[in-house]
Amino acid sequence: MPPDRFRLLIVKTSSLGDVIHNLPVLADLAAARPEITVDWMVEEAYVELLRMHPGLSRVLGVAQRRWRTEAAGRAAEERKLFFDELRAVEYHAVLDAQGLLKSALLARRARLVPEGIRIGPSFASAREPLARLLYDKGIDIPAHQHAVERLRSLCAKAFGYIVVGPPNFDLCVPSHEFAWLSAKPYVVFLHGTARAEKRWPIDAFRGLAGRLPENIDIVLPHGTDAEEADARRIAEGSRHAIVAPRMTLTEIAALLNQASLVVGVDTGLTHLAAALDTPTIALFGATPRWRYAPYWGRDTHSLGENGQPQVDEVLLVAEPFIARSDVRV
Repeated sequence: MPPDRFRLLIVKTSSLGDVIHNLPVLADLAAARPEITVDWMVEEAYVELLRMHPGLSRVLGVAQRRWRTEAAGRAAEERKLFFDELRAVEYHAVLDAQGLLKSALLARRARLVPEGIRIGPSFASAREPLARLLYDKGIDIPAHQHAVERLRSLCAKAFGYIVVGPPNFDLCVPSHEFAWLSAKPYVVFLHGTARAEKRWPIDAFRGLAGRLPENIDIVLPHGTDAEEADARRIAEGSRHAIVAPRMTLTEIAALLNQASLVVGVDTGLTHLAAALDTPTIALFGATPRWRYAPYWGRDTHSLGENGQPQVDEVLLVAEPFIARSDVRV
């Protein structure tokens, strides 16, 4: 690393949707502050996603979730190895984009150059205000702003530039051949979510599946046994619905990237589809659309919020994308 390079560590560990929402800061930094080399600390489950971004020098996978359930001796050994790796590099700045006590504590463990600084949201802006006590500098960011723009504002104010233009997620997803798919175009249904209030009824997904033409497949990914059971319920009685095998995050990204349309609840994978510029319909049942809905692509639509969207509404938005679908190459 040349001595004139400024090295920054971003701490944004989870969840998947939050990590995706923070990706545009990398393109912003590259445009406004090209002298900054960026590393990122993230939960180990999302390391492969960040490795698809060309703007990162190093991705550090932390296993806080797993360490909570692992045997004490093994967890302690892994923690030591992780923090040794973290402290192998000196940083000019550490930016905690999470704003939680646990992320602020991780930021404190990074090693700084003598003039280095730890930055995070202010007392008024942090999700857990006490986290501010662990930063050298707190940044005020507008409360009533979309999550993506809040994160872009945080980084811009921290490093002295102005946010310009729409967000650029800049992911480079490797192509992938799925032996279990036919040559037909396909729609992906993302029905899985850990929060019950975000769910779209299984019967609604079944109803939508029954009204899509049979010259386009419906693919149903899943990440847990319960989600797989729901996928099988949605696929019941449909001759063109496919319950996908369990996939890695890289494989799911490729599946979404090659889809004709993605219909999904407010979850990380739906935001990933939108970040990849795949035509996406995001279904909101509880969370506020103004804060979380994908808004950056002309082929991205969001429905619902105060009550579940109806099948007819979703079908009306989906029809143009279905009509223009062609056989995959």
